[in-house]
Amino acid sequence: MADKENIMVFCKITAIIRPEKLEAVEDVLKQKKVRGMTVSKVKGFGEYANFYTSDWLCTHVRVEVFAEAERGEEYAAAIMQAAYTGVEGDGIVAVSPVQSVYHVRLQKKCDRQPC
Repeated sequence: MADKENIMVFCKITAIIRPEKLEAVEDVLKQKKVRGMTVSKVKGFGEYANFYTSDWLCTHVRVEVFAEAERGEEYAAAIMQAAYTGVEGDGIVAVSPVQSVYHVRLQKKCDRQPC
C-alpha cells in the first residue's frame, strides 16, 4: 500500500497566454471555483517571435494556479479554451506535480484545498 506522503495531492497549472485573454481566463477559473491564482507580466518567444524588433520578445501573461491533482487537467482544458484565438502566439499550459504546499500564515502543510 502506498504511503500517503508519496501520493500527489496538488498540482501546479502554469499558463502563458496573450494579455488580452486574461479576463476570459480569470472568468472561467472563477466559474470553476478556483480559490486563488497568481498573474505575472512576462516576456519571451516561442512558436511566435516578434521578428520586427531587435529582441524578438513578445509580452504575455503567466497565470499560476495550485489545485488538487485530480482537477489539473480540467483547469488546463478550461484555460486553453478561454485563451484560444487560433493564431500563433496563443501560448502554452503546463500541469506539474507539486510535492508539498505550505500555508505561511498558518505555518502548516496543506493536505487538501482549501488550505
